[in-house]
Amino acid sequence: MEVTPFLKALSEASGVSGYEDEVRGVVQGTFAALADQVRTDAMGNLIALKRGSGSQEPRRRIMLAGHMDEIGLIVTVIEKGFLRFTQVGGFDVRTLMGQQVVVHGRRELPGVIGCRPPHVLSREERNKPVPMEELFIDVGLPKGELEKVVQVGDLITLRRPFTELQNGLVSGKAFDDRAAVAAIAVCLDALQTLQHKWDVFAVATVQEEVGLRGALTSTYGIAPDAGIAIDVGFASQPGVSESHSIELNKGPALAFGPNIHPLMFEELKRVAEEFEIPVQVEVAPGGTGTDANAMQITREGIPTALLSIPLRNMHTPVETLSVKDVTRTGRLLATFIASLEPDFDLAWKPRTEQEGEGA
Repeated sequence: MEVTPFLKALSEASGVSGYEDEVRGVVQGTFAALADQVRTDAMGNLIALKRGSGSQEPRRRIMLAGHMDEIGLIVTVIEKGFLRFTQVGGFDVRTLMGQQVVVHGRRELPGVIGCRPPHVLSREERNKPVPMEELFIDVGLPKGELEKVVQVGDLITLRRPFTELQNGLVSGKAFDDRAAVAAIAVCLDALQTLQHKWDVFAVATVQEEVGLRGALTSTYGIAPDAGIAIDVGFASQPGVSESHSIELNKGPALAFGPNIHPLMFEELKRVAEEFEIPVQVEVAPGGTGTDANAMQITREGIPTALLSIPLRNMHTPVETLSVKDVTRTGRLLATFIASLEPDFDLAWKPRTEQEGEGA
């Protein structure tokens, strides 16, 4: 499949946490062509099933999860023809001033985020970031007409075109985490020509940015034998230390830590090496803050792994990644799934005394 056009469509679609209808439609069209069955659950998660070839039923299940919701804004006050707002999810407020937006009222309205000009600020105010409560949106309508079209509670998304940069990099909004949804589509596409014995449940989850809610409910409903969350990780850039970042264009990062099942980590690493798919390793000493958190502790516990796609400028309107990293992530998922045998044992095993001494 062609990854870049799909990533563009995902990025430019709207889908604030809890209101993912538009982006879900984009995902559904692609997933439906690559899976045996596609459905939407009560929470709004889009769940695609690609059946395995194993003869013994019920077949074992693996779940792939990437969230399709994005951070956004919501109208709080209509004030003299201008809109005050707050955030849904965690925006970097420093990046909002001067942005173009779309207000999703009774009809969509283009607008701009404004603030007081620096000329009327005190010296102290000029040296500080403008707080969100002092920003406002101007759509160009007078108060009376604006109130007929917009009401408190209407959603606002950033208006940001997908941009192709040099060296295979692209920039846009909502790559966190629609890059993962694109990687899952690459996986499903690759599985068209690979035999896999396990059933594959590919899930575009909802409401990750406000509490991992879609992953929690979809994992409970699917009850997989194993799960892989796909998200984004901090790519190296000025101001981000080497110890807290991964390299762009060097493949996804395999997380390692208490949120991750060690056998899942080891097998993914082995497959990556065997098929010469570049990967990195990132240390996650606690919860990862991703859908992997919810997957791991659902029901009696799910053996879980996490793949992170390197991303610059996270939670800003100009998130930046390498398309090759998205493709590599999808290839690794597909080859790993094809390697799974029906009797693949994920049970915890006690370490021998000798292994303990050599650790």
